[in-house]
This record gives sequence, C-alpha cells and structure tokens, in this order.
Amino acid sequence: MTVSLTSPAPVNLGAWPAVIPNQFGDRDVGASDGRTFAKVDPATGRAICQVARSTAADVDLAVKLAKSAQPAWAAMTVVKRGDILRQIATLMREHRSAIADLVAKETGKSKKDALGETDAAIEMGFFVAGEGRRFYGQTTTSAVPNKSAMVIRQPLGVAGLIIAANTPIANVAWKAFPALLCGNAAILKASEDTPLSAWAFGVLAREAGVPDGVYSTLHGLGEEAGAPLVENPDVAVVSFTGSCEVGRWIARTAGQRLAKICLELGGKNPLIVCDDADLQNAVTWTLGSAFSNAGQRCAAGSRILVFDAVYDRFRQMLVEAANTLKVGTSDTDDYGPVINEDQMKSMLASVERARAAGAAVLTGGQRLTGGQYGEGFFVAPTIVEHAGANDEISRTELFGPITILYRVKGFEEAIAMANDSPFGLTASIHTQNINRAMTFIGQIQAGVAVVNGGTYGSEPHLPFGGLRQSGNGWREAGTQALDVYSDLKTVYINHNPDKV
Repeated sequence: MTVSLTSPAPVNLGAWPAVIPNQFGDRDVGASDGRTFAKVDPATGRAICQVARSTAADVDLAVKLAKSAQPAWAAMTVVKRGDILRQIATLMREHRSAIADLVAKETGKSKKDALGETDAAIEMGFFVAGEGRRFYGQTTTSAVPNKSAMVIRQPLGVAGLIIAANTPIANVAWKAFPALLCGNAAILKASEDTPLSAWAFGVLAREAGVPDGVYSTLHGLGEEAGAPLVENPDVAVVSFTGSCEVGRWIARTAGQRLAKICLELGGKNPLIVCDDADLQNAVTWTLGSAFSNAGQRCAAGSRILVFDAVYDRFRQMLVEAANTLKVGTSDTDDYGPVINEDQMKSMLASVERARAAGAAVLTGGQRLTGGQYGEGFFVAPTIVEHAGANDEISRTELFGPITILYRVKGFEEAIAMANDSPFGLTASIHTQNINRAMTFIGQIQAGVAVVNGGTYGSEPHLPFGGLRQSGNGWREAGTQALDVYSDLKTVYINHNPDKV
C-alpha cells in the first residue's frame, strides 16, 4: 500500500494534526495499512485526536531508516551530537508553555504540574548535552613495556525506546537524549495514551537538526508496534519503562537474541514514620508520595509503615489532610485523573477485593462523578488499613491515588516489612535520629533511599532504578545512562621508542 508522506510544517505545537503521524526522520508517515486509534482525554472521556496505528511493517521501515542513518551519526564527534541535543533542549525551553499544554491535555494534569514536568525534561536535555564534553573513558597502565591502554565508549546501533504515559515528556527526555548522545539512532515507541508530547519532541528534534532517520517516533498499540520493535533483530538495545509483566516478556524475547535490555519497572515503595518523626512533615510528604500525579509514579509511596506509638495520631492527621485534597485539572487542584478507564477500573477493583478480604477503607475508594468530573477518570484519594502484608493489594502496584497504612512495633519490624516486597525501587524514612536514619540507609533494599522526604523526586544528574522486580540493574538519568546506551572498547597501542 502506498504511504502518504507530507513535508514538515513550521513549528507550531499549538495545532496538532487531526491524525498524529509517525515521524520517520524528515517524513510524517501514516500507518502502512491506514489504520488509526482514538486518543481519549482522561479528564472528559472524549476523543481528542486519532493516532497512527502502526504494525510490524511500520517498525521495519523505521528500523531500516535508523540502521542506514546511524553510522554517519556515530561518526560525528560526540561534542557535535551534544550541540544538536542542546538545541533540542533550547527549543523545548522556547516552546515550554506549548509543550506543557499538550502534556496537560493528554494526561489531564494541571498546567502547573505539566510545566514542572516539562522543565524537568528540559533540564535532562541540557545535562545530557553537557556530557558530550565529558564523554569519559579510562586511561591506565599496561604490564607490557611500550604499550598504552585505554577504554573508550562506542555506540550500540539502533535503540528501541518504549515509554510509559505517567510523565510523558520527561519519559521521552530520559531515554532519547542519552541514546542519541552515545551515537545510536533511536526509535521511540510512544505510549498510546500520550502521543501528543512524543509528537512535539519529534517536531523539535527535526527542527534542531537531527539528521534524517536518526530519530523516529512510532505510534501504536503495544502488541502491534511495541512487540515488533523488541523482536526486530536490528534493534541492538531495548529500553523499557512500564509494567513487570511486559518487562518479563521483553527480557525473554530480546534476551533470546542477546540484545541489551534496560528495564525500569514497578514499585511498591515504603515510607516509614518513626515515633520521633516530625508528623506534620511526614504527612506532607506522604500526601505527595501517595497522591501527586494521581499516584501514577513508579516511585509512589504506596505502603506507609507507622510506629505503633504514633500510629493513631498519624492516621487521623493523614486522613484529615487527604480529605482536603482537591481533585481536578486546574492549577488549584492537587491532582487530576488517571490515564485511562481500564486502569481506573482495575485499581478500584483491587480496593474492593481488599475490602472483601477484611481491609478497611478509611477514605476514598471510589470514582468521582458528576459536576466537573463528567465522564473523566477521576479517583478519590484512597487510604486503606488492615491489609495483610501478603495480600494482593500489598504486593501489587496499582498506579493510582491509593495508599495503605500498616502499624509496626518499631524500627526492626519496619525495615523487615519494607524489604518484604517483590519490588525494591525507592524508600523513605521520617526520623530525627541520625543513627536510625543511617541504619535505614544501610539496611533498606532499594535503588533510592530518602531521609525525611518523599519516595519520589529524582534529579537528572543522578541514577534512578531499583532491585528485584523494579528493574534489571541498569540505571537511567545521570551519567549512568550512558552505560545503557554505549558499550566499551578496550584499546591497546604498542609503540617502539627505537623508531623515534
């Protein structure tokens, strides 16, 4: 079938196409079979655009373009690649408000929160661009006379990037910038729930001068577009952020051909409140950890472990504070809808199963309807207690504004319960005791440990990731992201002083 191609239009992120296309280098491309799917606004339940519904044929085209373009991109100096990435970040800063409008529209979060996310993506761009002048390797000695030894980085080839919808423009930035800096061509498979921000990044990458075929944006459903990208033998590295179930499938599938795989998966993150904690500060951080971004964070605080001595007081303070939260899409609201209807139904069903098993729902537990909520996917802030440590709700990531309170006798029980989880992403403790805090840091089994703060809040210059089912050991963000998207080359140089 003939694929219709259109020339790129001047940058105008405020007017997105009626059908969001794939962006294969300099070309806007519909799905090869012409199919589309509807992108639904989670705040209204109504479609806002159609999106290209790609298949394996579209993936093959993107990979062929990427494979052809990658050698010239890799031959460019890393400083030059960094300069081009800096131009993307500069354009993102110039179009900051327009990008945030798209993020707000497709996620339902407030413009204020969307601006914060956009700023984080911009900072990631500037940080990675700077690494173009700090693309460090290693020089060392050799045991052999007149022989020098060094280690340098080399690109992998074509990178397949698959992102989640929770912080869409930040998720693009976390993967695209380091993948490109390291000299790879990159194909980003956008979340079907957030095509607009991925489209905007593709527009700006093109405007910034990324060569034709080096960066592509692919849209479609996971089974139809994401799976063929993982399976393609010319994709050298697959980086995925999402569910454990899909992560396991990617590990099996890409692992069979020994592709490099970076998995950033789920979390069931503990926040410990000790008997000497500043309870008001602990409540504030618990609210942010559990409910900001509608709880749609892999780093959300979904298990709150509270010492028995302060449990009743803390519970009362937390429930009262949660009942003051405002749910909606305006800048005065605390959080917006969850991303789609299926996710909303799944998390509420989990709460009902927990209730049937003996758990108590202290507040929330239902969809918000009527008035400003209309047909949107809004969930009330939900706090559960009396759930068993091995119950489904205690061991499954819900990815919504739902958290669980647990009563613990003291520090040892809190640490044991915190570590008794399939996950190990982030963890937090609230205490005024430096000895307790330092012991927590040493004993907690997590990729991120926080004292007197939330379970979330990563920064672009630091690594992020976790243990067990939270990931497979690689880290994105920070200079450690360069290890995901490059390989090492050991170089030996022999010389003869007699020939000087």
